[in-house]
Amino acid sequence: MIRFSLTCDKDHGFDSWFPSGEAFERLQAQGHVACPVCGSAAVQKALMAPAVRPARKEEAALRSPATPVEEALAALRRQVEENSEYVGMNFAAEARRIHAGDAPERAIHGEARAEEAKKLIEEGVPVAPLPFLPVRKVN
Repeated sequence: MIRFSLTCDKDHGFDSWFPSGEAFERLQAQGHVACPVCGSAAVQKALMAPAVRPARKEEAALRSPATPVEEALAALRRQVEENSEYVGMNFAAEARRIHAGDAPERAIHGEARAEEAKKLIEEGVPVAPLPFLPVRKVN
């Protein structure tokens, strides 16, 4: 498939996809390519810049290095994940159980809705938000 930038005789610009350059030429000659704005079949290719992707090595080199903040967040994430247990959506319940002495004392991390986190704080349960999403929610 190839995309062409096109213009009609009324100077309306638009893009359209074709199976090949020859397919465009054939459809244009038969009057089957028309302007979506005015319906004119007097359509010509417009000048367009080619879409060229850099090689993978060049693409990797073009990516900006991690900022100090990004590096600090990544280090924090590693520290939390290595030294605590992920309890998922059971975070509020498990934090309450640990605070009450009904579960073994240990470091945990997980997920809680804002209302649940607020209630934990009001109940005196020591919690803090983390500045990153759980791994399962990251693409």
